[in-house]
Amino acid sequence: MNTTTLPLTFPVTLNGIETTSLSMRRPKVRDMLVGEKKGKSDAEREIHVFANLCEVTPDLIQELDMADYAELQKTYQDFLS
Repeated sequence: MNTTTLPLTFPVTLNGIETTSLSMRRPKVRDMLVGEKKGKSDAEREIHVFANLCEVTPDLIQELDMADYAELQKTYQDFLS
């Protein structure tokens, strides 16, 4: 599986655009490096990695409900196992 689509339980509206789902692709080493360069803390690094994998802005990831964010984390972990 190369991409997983995650429907959002709590859709996000950012800049007038509603997002109801996110598609996350399989991570590569370069995605981890992007997170390392852009994030100051573990949480910021993870947000940048997720934004990169979902092809959205970090701002959108930051607006997610924690329940949806937890599902995003689970999806990421599933790719690694």
